[in-house]
Amino acid sequence: MQPTPPSLLGESPAFHEVLAHVSRVAPLERPLLVIGERGTGKELIAARLHYLSRRWDRPFVKVNCAALSESLLDSELFGHEAGAFTGAIRRQIGRVEQADSGTLFLDEIATASAAVQEKLLRAVEYGEIERVGGRTQTVDVRVIGATNADLPALAEAGRFRADLLDRLAFDVVTLPPLRARREDIPVLAEHFALGMVRELERSLFPGFAPRALEQLLDHGWPGNVRELRNAVERSVAASDPEGPVEEILLDPFASAWRPAVPTAPAPSPDPAEEEAQAVPTGDFLERVRRFESGLLETALERNRFNQRQTAEALGLGYHQLRGLLKKHGLIGKPD
Repeated sequence: MQPTPPSLLGESPAFHEVLAHVSRVAPLERPLLVIGERGTGKELIAARLHYLSRRWDRPFVKVNCAALSESLLDSELFGHEAGAFTGAIRRQIGRVEQADSGTLFLDEIATASAAVQEKLLRAVEYGEIERVGGRTQTVDVRVIGATNADLPALAEAGRFRADLLDRLAFDVVTLPPLRARREDIPVLAEHFALGMVRELERSLFPGFAPRALEQLLDHGWPGNVRELRNAVERSVAASDPEGPVEEILLDPFASAWRPAVPTAPAPSPDPAEEEAQAVPTGDFLERVRRFESGLLETALERNRFNQRQTAEALGLGYHQLRGLLKKHGLIGKPD
């Protein structure tokens, strides 16, 4: 019996366009990219792509590339042989091999290192991988990558392999943020509220008060569906079981005590800058002389009275500096 694809809720045109796109590309035996802001449901879309494909009864393997260091991600993806490095006491089959004949979902793929990207390219292009310390293996894996980063811009800047991007971007499924599908907010909120009511073993859900609904629709939801779920469940748990939810608790830190952030001490004033910013009084030439002398003294101190370094710091020639030091009676300072 074929597993049911993950349920995705929504009524907005933008949401239905995504579902239609997924249904169209799911049967194709090609790599794909899923692009969207955090919390938009990229993993659910990847699972739907898998379960609507001909690989539905084969492994669906997930890896979060951002959760592992370069060396750990390499070993996690491609595996290693026993004794390949210190601590490798037994063979480990990598996630790519585990996904053989199925689908490999790589979340936060933009964070993968250049070395890992190169190995991924070979796996996608030729179906070949190598365990650390092992021989070349052949695999049949459909790769679905996900990110909220601008991959073309990263490739342009040399921070993501352009050839890997070309292979992964056979097609790109772009998920709209929640603010672009506002019709779906009440539907999703009701769904999450009912789930929380069941978890709390309450007999019914009285709904949302008008003020709470207004909050739900007015908020920008930078964390998208994930943030909405947390806010709704938090609000239901804090509400009166006998009445509607009166307020959406958007910020769990609103009433929390927060330590004061220490401020850095103000930097010591520069005598030369103070002199320059002072209101002009007295003799002009005398003020210019004091200002020039102050600059020289400050530069000497910062360069530990090394005259050559001081000259370079001030953009002067060595002999120019010597002449100015003599002019202001500073030539006696240690060199």
